[in-house]
This record gives sequence, structure tokens and C-alpha cells, in this order.
Amino acid sequence: MSPADADQDWMRRAIALAQAQVGLTGGNPSVGCVIVSGGEAVGEAATAPGGRPHAEEQALDRAGDAARGATAYVTLEPCGRRSSGAPSCGERLAQAGVARVVIACEDPSVLAAGLGLDPLRDAGVAIEAGVLREEAAGLYGGYRPRR
Repeated sequence: MSPADADQDWMRRAIALAQAQVGLTGGNPSVGCVIVSGGEAVGEAATAPGGRPHAEEQALDRAGDAARGATAYVTLEPCGRRSSGAPSCGERLAQAGVARVVIACEDPSVLAAGLGLDPLRDAGVAIEAGVLREEAAGLYGGYRPRR
């Protein structure tokens, strides 16, 4: 299997996780995240009912130390700031030492777009955007970010 095929397979898994939570996440979008190391999923999750915790937080907690050097597949750009002041998902992925983050869709909010990627770039994490964007876009058609 080619690396591109593997990326698509893992992203399809993240999309399936997110689809299962559509309509259950309050004002937050339903996001899926799969963390892969050595060809195996070491942590995966979707946004929890009510919108917290975020998918990346849960997947990182499940992956533990196995997240270091791993690839995270996320259906929507990781959040770049939290109203609670807690580390954003972009910061948490960087702090966990993931080597690569693959996202399907960018954040549609003009106030947040790109902010989740900044801490990843600052940490030297490789970023690939747009993998299965069209398949994931249906998850966010009704999502209206707060401005």
C-alpha cells in the first residue's frame, strides 16, 4: 500500500468516527482523530457529546507516549485557542511530539483559520492539508463557527 493510500484509509477512519457524533456535539463541530504509529492506531476518538473533550485530546490521552513520532489524522484543523485557557489541540499535538498531522478540512472560521497549525509549524511538525477534503466537507456543512 502506498503512503497516499494509507493516508486516505486512516482519514476515512477519522471521518467515520466524526460521522458517528454528528448532531451530538452542541455548538462544536464533530471531529474525528486517529493517531497512528508503526502502521497501527494507537489512539482514536471523536468529539465527545456536548462538544468537550475534543477528539484530539481524547486520542492523545489514549495514545500516551506512543504519540511521540506518530501521525495524527484529523478531520478538521485542530483548534488554535481555547476559551478556558487550556492548551489548544494544536498545542497539545505539538507537545505530545507527533511528527506529522494530516487534516481533511481547514477551520471555516475567519477568526480561527490557521491558528491551530501555528504551534505545529513552530514545533517542526509536518502538516498535510486537504486529504479527503471533499469526503469530510459534509461533516461541516451545517457548522457555523462563532465569530
